[in-house]
Amino acid sequence: MKNLILALLLLMACTASAQQKFNPVLKKQLDSVLALDQKYREILTYLMDPGKKDSILKTLPVKPEEATGYYWKLQTQADSTNLVFIENVVAKYGYPGKSLVGEPTNEAVWSVVQHSPKIDKYLPAIKTAAENKEMPFRLYAMMLDRQLMYEGKEQIYGSQATSKPLRNGQKVGYYVWPIKDAAKVNERRKQAGFDQTVEQNAKRLGFDYKVVKIEDVKW
Repeated sequence: MKNLILALLLLMACTASAQQKFNPVLKKQLDSVLALDQKYREILTYLMDPGKKDSILKTLPVKPEEATGYYWKLQTQADSTNLVFIENVVAKYGYPGKSLVGEPTNEAVWSVVQHSPKIDKYLPAIKTAAENKEMPFRLYAMMLDRQLMYEGKEQIYGSQATSKPLRNGQKVGYYVWPIKDAAKVNERRKQAGFDQTVEQNAKRLGFDYKVVKIEDVKW
């Protein structure tokens, strides 16, 4: 029995070691995944920017009124393909972090999951990877915020914005999703590795930050 236990422990140790050994083939595959994850999102970002929309439309091979739908369809197809691939990767290796695929490739699986309906499934593995410094902790913080927003709960780090209507019927456009203990959010952001305050991040996204309470959001 002791020999069997020892053999199992050695097997587990070898497996863990193999998981951490740099894998250039997997790195190349995940680099392609990350490129595909962003391929059409850059175009869609331009299409949502009033200052850049007209110039980008002139370069696209589709009618202006069809552009957004066309590129979202392509991105959705790419996201589905990517999700199938990374689910197989995580099942085989666990979260592929810095030790296994290097930087910034260690962000590839995070990016695909962040754009998927399966955040709740992979959030624990991503938390572990972040705590073990296999990926930036701020990325886990962003994913946690997004999952909390999807659940109708207050976010922690103030990374997520929405245009969801308010209960009073007021149209406010985009705003930062309600934050738990908003007065201390910038302290938490700094600890998590964000390089901007919640106010600066809102400006980057194109609007001014203001405190919104969870009970004010129409859910």
